Amino acid sequence: MKEEIAKIKEKSVKEINESKDLKILNELRVKYLGKKGELTLVLRQMGGLSAEDRPKIGALVNQVRDELNILIESKEKELKRQELLKRLETENIDITEPSKKSNIGSLHPITQIINEVEEIFLGMGYQIADGPEVEKAIYNFDKLNTPPDHPARDLQDTFYINKDVVLRSQTSPVQARVMETQKPPIKIICPGAVYRSDSVDATHSPVFHQIEGLVIDKDISMADLKGTLEIFAKKCLGENTKIRFRPHHFPFTEPSAEADVSCFVCGGKGCRVCKGEGWIELLGCGMVHPKVLTNCGINPEEYSGFAFGFGVERIAMAKFGIEDMRLLFENDVRFLKQF
Repeated sequence: MKEEIAKIKEKSVKEINESKDLKILNELRVKYLGKKGELTLVLRQMGGLSAEDRPKIGALVNQVRDELNILIESKEKELKRQELLKRLETENIDITEPSKKSNIGSLHPITQIINEVEEIFLGMGYQIADGPEVEKAIYNFDKLNTPPDHPARDLQDTFYINKDVVLRSQTSPVQARVMETQKPPIKIICPGAVYRSDSVDATHSPVFHQIEGLVIDKDISMADLKGTLEIFAKKCLGENTKIRFRPHHFPFTEPSAEADVSCFVCGGKGCRVCKGEGWIELLGCGMVHPKVLTNCGINPEEYSGFAFGFGVERIAMAKFGIEDMRLLFENDVRFLKQF
């Protein structure tokens, strides 16, 4: 048996030294030292030896095993070093060459405006409210004093899921839901996507974004509304921005107004952005209609409030000098990378 062990050792040492890669070396490890390896098989034959020879052969097998393990580890280090040198020769990197350009994205102009407006109103003590985009008609229309015969409820203006459910045409339903569930005082803004059955052109889209605001408390007046919007306009469009009200009609506010801001490009002198008028239409606003307060469970004899709303795309177009709304939705990197 000693001769057999000596032959195994001689053969294994020769094959290990001649191995050319790590795969072959690992196969040799299994061949000689594995559970079914040649040295292991020798140990299984020791049952036929005498009690005197058994420990001697066992010690000899363990000695050969240790020597082969040391030899394999040494050979493995050598092969790994050779492999590394080969890679270094074939994978040279010229650190003086220009690196590959990394394209880093940025927030979309609409997201930028929403974030900026939220920061302005959070600083004024407002909370951000959210609601479903697939909305019940009672919240989208009825509670907001928009009767069944109002043109806004026609099929050509609103997307209907069924007669009682619509894709919200404004974020005002969020205001109605908040008024139903919260007691005054209320100070919220409601940003989000809205849907109207409009044809796509330079100033219209069937999907766009709105931010609406609502304040309900005792002794709220039109002066509070104008002061709030003046602060917002100056923060958003520049400290020299002025604001003016024009009478208008909305079913959910009375009195109602359209709010214009002085052109922040020309300062009111007239230019391409304001189309020579010196003013840019910004938003609709007014005092919350007493019927809306009643519909939402608030006593109009005790509380009053104001509301306003504007399209985020309109703010983005005005602030960034964008003339075609479609540019905001076409995902053209050449356009978006400007922002």
